[in-house]
Amino acid sequence: MMKFCSRLMTLGLAALAGNAGAQQAGTPPMRDATTHEQLAAQHRTLAQPDPMLALEPAKGPDPAKANRVPDLLSDSDIVCFGGRATLVPKQAILHVPPNFAERLKFQPGAKIQSWAEFYLENRGWITTVEVTRVQAEGNQPMDEATCKRMAEGTSLVVATYQGGPISVLPLKAPPPALPPSATATPPPAKAAKAAKP
Repeated sequence: MMKFCSRLMTLGLAALAGNAGAQQAGTPPMRDATTHEQLAAQHRTLAQPDPMLALEPAKGPDPAKANRVPDLLSDSDIVCFGGRATLVPKQAILHVPPNFAERLKFQPGAKIQSWAEFYLENRGWITTVEVTRVQAEGNQPMDEATCKRMAEGTSLVVATYQGGPISVLPLKAPPPALPPSATATPPPAKAAKAAKP
C-alpha cells in the first residue's frame, strides 16, 4: 500500500509539473500589435538622413576653450565679518564707509554663506538699494536723493535687483545736446499780403 501511495503521489506531481510547463510553452506571450501609423512613423524616421553626417568639422579655435569664464573670485567682492563671509558681484558695493574698509577682506577661517544668510545676520551695518535693470546696465541714473543718502550714510551699501546683489555699471554718457539754434522753433511765417485788384 505504501508503494502504491508513493507512486500515486509521484504521478500526481509529474502531471502537475507537466501541465504547468505545457501552459507556459504552449501559450504565446501577449503583446500589443503595432499599428499602421506607428510603422509609418518608424519608416519616416529611418528614411530621413542623419543631419550630423552632413555637418562639416568646425574651423577655428574651440569656443569652449576660447571663451572661458574666469573664476568666481575674480568677478566678486568679499564681505566678511564675525567669522562669516559672502561674495557679491564686482561693482555691487556702492558705498563703503572708512570704518568698514577692513570688512572687504577675507578673514582666515571664515565660513562662506549665501548673500541672504549673511545679510540677515548683518542688517545692522549693511544697507541695500534696489535698482532697476536699466539702472544696473548704466542706462539710467539713480535718484539724486538716493545717491545723497548713500554718500552721507554710515552703512555699507549694496545694490540689489529682486533681492539679490547685482553689479551697477557706470552711467553711460548721455547723447550730446543739440545746440540751441537747432532746437529753436523757426519764427512763424508772415501772413501773405492781400492781392491788389
